[in-house]
Amino acid sequence: MLSICVLPQDLSSSIMLRKGSELLNRDREVLLDMDYGGETQTTDSYGSLQNGGFIPPRYVSINFVLVWEVRLRRKRKSEQRKAQLAQWREKFVQNLESAGLLMEEEETANEKKTIHFLKLNAPWDVLVCYAEELYLRAPLQAQPNLDLNTSARVLSRLCIPNVMKESVPNRPLDYYTCAFRKSKMHRFLGYESHDTYFTNTQRHRVVYEILARTVYGKRKRAEVGVDRLLNEGAYTAAFPLHEGPFKLPKYEIRPDELNQRQVLYHYWARWGKWYKYQPLDHIREYFGEKIALYFAWLGFYTAWLLPAAVVGTLVFVCNIFVSVSVNSKEICTKGDSYLMCPLCNTCKAWNMSDICTMAKLGYLFDHPGTVLFSVFMSFWAVTFLEYWKRKMATLAHHWDCMDFHEEEERPRPEFAAMAPTMEQNPVTGVKEPYFPEKTRLSRMFTGSMVIIMMVRQYVNAGTIANISSSIVNLGLILLMGQVYTALAEQLTKWEMHRTQTQYDNAFIFKVFIFQFVNFYSSPFYVAFFKGRFVGYPTNYGTLFGMRNEDCGPGGCLIELAEQLFIIMVGKQLINNIQEFIIPKLKAWRQKKTLSKVLGDKSSHENRRWEEDYKLVECEGLFEEYLEMVLQFGFITIFVAAFPLAPLFALLNNWVEIRLDAHKFVCEYRRPVAERAQNIGVWFIILEALSHLSVIANAFLIAFTSDFLPRLLYQYKFNNDLNDYVNFTLAYAPLNYTEYPLCRYKAFRDNNGNYTLFYWELLAVRLGFIIAFEHVVFFVLRAIDWIVPDVPESLELKIKRERYLAKQALAENQEALLVSRSRGVASAT
Repeated sequence: MLSICVLPQDLSSSIMLRKGSELLNRDREVLLDMDYGGETQTTDSYGSLQNGGFIPPRYVSINFVLVWEVRLRRKRKSEQRKAQLAQWREKFVQNLESAGLLMEEEETANEKKTIHFLKLNAPWDVLVCYAEELYLRAPLQAQPNLDLNTSARVLSRLCIPNVMKESVPNRPLDYYTCAFRKSKMHRFLGYESHDTYFTNTQRHRVVYEILARTVYGKRKRAEVGVDRLLNEGAYTAAFPLHEGPFKLPKYEIRPDELNQRQVLYHYWARWGKWYKYQPLDHIREYFGEKIALYFAWLGFYTAWLLPAAVVGTLVFVCNIFVSVSVNSKEICTKGDSYLMCPLCNTCKAWNMSDICTMAKLGYLFDHPGTVLFSVFMSFWAVTFLEYWKRKMATLAHHWDCMDFHEEEERPRPEFAAMAPTMEQNPVTGVKEPYFPEKTRLSRMFTGSMVIIMMVRQYVNAGTIANISSSIVNLGLILLMGQVYTALAEQLTKWEMHRTQTQYDNAFIFKVFIFQFVNFYSSPFYVAFFKGRFVGYPTNYGTLFGMRNEDCGPGGCLIELAEQLFIIMVGKQLINNIQEFIIPKLKAWRQKKTLSKVLGDKSSHENRRWEEDYKLVECEGLFEEYLEMVLQFGFITIFVAAFPLAPLFALLNNWVEIRLDAHKFVCEYRRPVAERAQNIGVWFIILEALSHLSVIANAFLIAFTSDFLPRLLYQYKFNNDLNDYVNFTLAYAPLNYTEYPLCRYKAFRDNNGNYTLFYWELLAVRLGFIIAFEHVVFFVLRAIDWIVPDVPESLELKIKRERYLAKQALAENQEALLVSRSRGVASAT
């Protein structure tokens, strides 16, 4: 007979309803179950699937901890709620016992409140059953660990010492794998050792799966899962335990005797390791693929910033020597002869020589070298994304996530609590909370209108803030960022998305749109609108009775560079300070609260679950990705005006990697390991930004920079740019009596009409934009075509893995053919 796993009714119903479709959609690499006549396996372990139990002390590791607090002094109004939560917890624990989990409860109390810790462990039979249900990968054959760092391979071939490489102990082994099957367990490596066969992250996933499926109330009301219990306040925390302390012991210890957390801290999270490669396999082994992919992407992005920073710095340095010697001479030597018209209604006339220093600074950013650099960065952005796709595919296969697809997700706890009706799920056949699709679409449309109105309001506010100072503007941006994030969260909750993935994608999209406008509206205004609709003396353009704003004496490009520097660098500094201080303050507050409950026992060494409860709850990766994606926009969209942006981004990211590593290893509770094969919707946003950067840089060079006017002047009049500044200045009309014959920057005649040179320049600008975009996009498509998404070596490795999976079945397949031939012979 076929060996099966017996599950409690609450948990087995959803599994059995999917059984038929699962058998049809098994992984191609699954070891086929040929011997259906095998005996049902029995267990002599300390637990079973039908009966839960208590964890024998000192014998079983703790996989998960549930925590809840009970205040001893409460008002009468809360007694009913307190009893309801206790009833839910009691039924939840009973169903966890029925699911086969082992558990043990401990409590710590003082005169005000009691903190309960429920420690959970999944015995071997539970792990085996759910490993097959969750399609966990099982090892077939060990293989050498590959060096996935391209720079390490290049330096090795060139025989150059690699200071970034470091031997990290206890590196996880690499295997050829296939989907786990209980009936073929003897085919997998290490199946004899029940204690070490499943990794800790796999055990956490199994226990969390049971916690997420277990009923605590009425299924018709969708009272299911630990997530909703946390949302209701029945539990205050649910987390897997860290492997132990992260600090090294005071006595001497061999590197291979360190626990996983100590290895990550000593070889990764310390500031002294800022120049070392990240131990990605160790990160994945400890935190799971989703977090490991974030750090892999961040490290890959930071490495690619190095050539961009070098080229940008060289362009900036070259501009210093070229611009000072050529372009600033006329302004500094002949500027006294150019009386300039006032820049605003309350301003006075000024001499061109007054901006000698500002002109020299302006030419550092407005130079032909910046044009070449913007083209380089356009190619850099797309090439970076193409090679990241290759890296992502390699890591996904290396971490057994190549064919991973998210299972049919359960409804979110908030959705289940607020949905008005119950409907049958067409996939699982189980009744679930349901929200009418028409109502959801109408809410999404209303939310989109709110987004548009907020965007329009902030665009107007951004232009006003730009008139004041860049520092005040930065403060407004950071303040409005918090407001917009809170608004996006409320709008996304109101839209009633069923699954967490749908909710996350909608939330990410809203916040990114808000933050895109929030951070980029001021630079866009300075780059493309400021000074464009000023008019001329006696005919100045106005808006709401106010004269349109003109660029400063140094031009709009130097203002844009100033805006980018203050917003980008200021934001990075403030974010890093917040990431360093805020988790420490939260952890201090949590430790202080727990120490009050422990009382005199606080002087003794705390137990692992108490130490982890003192840590800060992991806040996920949303803020980390958002910060880096906004930075990617700064270094690509406006790079023509600020070639030093990649350098500042590189310096920030070196700090960011260690800050994030320290948070996850030392200050956060251990998150549940999640599987993923890519970085999700963030990659789509990065691709959109890379394409937008091509268009933005084309317009920036054509209309904001003086590159094309100087080029046309050289072609038509003087190759040495003699008298170029005088050529770009027009005389005020004769009827302008306030400052007769003052000058202003424009290609107009004495009557205020555009000159022929203006129309010729306009044609050149439009032609440049078309040519620039077509050439760059053509090369980008060529790069996309030339660079395959999956490396050839990886394709060979995938074929090798499939071959080994088939070879493992050869013996059984031959036996099956022999038995069939004997059966046919006996029948004849």
